[in-house]
Amino acid sequence: MFRMTATLILAAFILTSCGSVRDSRLNPFNWFGRSQPEAVTDGTGTVNPLIPRRRASLFRDEQDDAYRGRPVAEITELLIERRPGGAILRVTGVAERVGPFDVRLIEDEQAGEAGTLSYTLNALQQAGPRDTGPNARTVTAALWLTDQDLAGIRAIRVAGASNARVTRR
Repeated sequence: MFRMTATLILAAFILTSCGSVRDSRLNPFNWFGRSQPEAVTDGTGTVNPLIPRRRASLFRDEQDDAYRGRPVAEITELLIERRPGGAILRVTGVAERVGPFDVRLIEDEQAGEAGTLSYTLNALQQAGPRDTGPNARTVTAALWLTDQDLAGIRAIRVAGASNARVTRR
């Protein structure tokens, strides 16, 4: 009984001393020192450390990352919501088929005139029914425009497959 009590007391003293050894060189976790931040770059010079690099894999087929969205059928709403530092461009449209996804506002530089921002509302669409109600085909996309983006802009135009909407200052 005495031996077990002595062992427990000795173990308690050793464990409580770990707090003072924590910052000393006796602790093997401290042998390499503290970490320092360092910039990471790849061959192109730009790296986002939150996005992992793609590695070659046996199970993944190498595909191009081109966006294959098509313009939605009709643009139903175009709103500019002013916020401090810029504005939110919010566009609602109705797709041709049910279940559109990965909706994007793509800047259309060829259609742009001086003082006009032009966008196309695109979505990936799968083959599916067309005659359902518009609620299953409605999509919304938003884009943040800073005050610098809006400097000198008098009109914003968003196009779909069959129509376009324009808002002016």
